[in-house]
Amino acid sequence: MSKKLVIVESPAKCSKIQKFLGNGYIVKVSFGHIRNLDKKKGLNAVNILNNFEPVFANIVEKNKYIRDLKKCKKNCSEVIIASDLDREGEAISWHLLHALKLKSENTRRITFNEITKNAVLRAVDSPRDIDENLVNSQQARRILDRLVGYELSPVLWRK
Repeated sequence: MSKKLVIVESPAKCSKIQKFLGNGYIVKVSFGHIRNLDKKKGLNAVNILNNFEPVFANIVEKNKYIRDLKKCKKNCSEVIIASDLDREGEAISWHLLHALKLKSENTRRITFNEITKNAVLRAVDSPRDIDENLVNSQQARRILDRLVGYELSPVLWRK
């Protein structure tokens, strides 16, 4: 029997969730966001001529976690992403899907409001797809921050 890989954001959640799920699961941590708008490109990380298409890059400090997660997924039949319930958590899930080159058909998303055995098991029993609307919401906020915030912040600092 192949195991299922569960990816959480925080190392504090990892061992507790592992205990709840048992031997059929491997619980690993992403340590939050693993990709961001490409810093090297500055404002050009958002292609305003192509429908504001964002250009993402792995966060360099997260490369070792990405490598570890890629290695773990090879021996697992399914990947379950259990990042936080908010739009940032949804975006983390979407970035994990792309950075780890996961297949949608064997990648699921779960959420829970509390780290209790009942809540975690209930979430595992009712997985869902990644909510693209929440991802788009987070990306729109991030793009606005890059386009407006980068230009406005120096002015505000001077004042």
